[in-house]
Amino acid sequence: MPPSHSQFPHKAVVLDGHALNPGDLSWEPLRALVPDLTVHDRTPPALVLERCEGADIVIVNKTVLDAATIDALPRLRYIGVLATGYNVVDIAAAHARDIAVTNVPAYSTPSVAQQVFAFLLSFTNEVDLHAAGVRDGRWTRSADFCYWDAPLTELDGLVLGVVGYGRIGRRVAQIARAFGMRVLASTRTPRSGEEGVSFVPLDDLFRHSDVISLHCPLTAETEHLVDARRLALVKPTAILINTGRGPLVDEQALADALNAGRLRGAGLDVLSTEPPRADNPLLSARNCRITPHVSWATSAARTRLMDVATGNVAAFLSGAPCNLV
Repeated sequence: MPPSHSQFPHKAVVLDGHALNPGDLSWEPLRALVPDLTVHDRTPPALVLERCEGADIVIVNKTVLDAATIDALPRLRYIGVLATGYNVVDIAAAHARDIAVTNVPAYSTPSVAQQVFAFLLSFTNEVDLHAAGVRDGRWTRSADFCYWDAPLTELDGLVLGVVGYGRIGRRVAQIARAFGMRVLASTRTPRSGEEGVSFVPLDDLFRHSDVISLHCPLTAETEHLVDARRLALVKPTAILINTGRGPLVDEQALADALNAGRLRGAGLDVLSTEPPRADNPLLSARNCRITPHVSWATSAARTRLMDVATGNVAAFLSGAPCNLV
């Protein structure tokens, strides 16, 4: 068992804490572990080294800690990532220095799955469209007791294609089955069939799904997994949802498909660059509904994230680190 670090004086810095805690949570449980704690809402690249000087514990969300930065911090012994993904840290450089790196797995599963269905119901029920019409007097002027300005779609019997079948993909499939949807899944890890889910090759999933939801990791093989060729396979009535990683999608190809009417719509919580450039083609694409990477950000999910991140530091200080990457 590694030696306990609790007997040594520690200095900790959080480089970009605002997204996790814009003011509704508390850093005090972490401060109780490391009284010498400094929390920054955001840290530009030019200030990373200055703010980390003398710290043995550095906690980041999206601030990059590359090899040069890690090598320039001789006291650094622990990096805590306030997320599940840890691509902002040069893991090889950290391991070469015997620096522990931890992440927070699975904290956002219920919230991300909920966002998938927020997008899906937005397209199928058009609640915002009709609520706005009622507010503008459309119903009071109606000749009938009801009206609808866009097609309304029942989920029961539709086919949901889940790309990637980890924790979030499985939760999405579970909710889909409760709506009466049939579920197709594609995953890099071969699986035998399970009740209500059929595992199929990826191209077949694109051909046969009414809704496609992306939940696979971003790798060299999955970058632009949704490209012009695959978009040509889908039904023109299909809906694409991405709450995974922005670069899974070729954004120009998706914008072209939407603008040409070859796809009913897209619901995206992630883009290839965040914040996006003003000329991102999806910002003006037809029937494209984009949220600013918020599927993880419910109060419940952020509370879990804060609790696990604090627990990761406590475990490191005790000499029994957990959630190592």
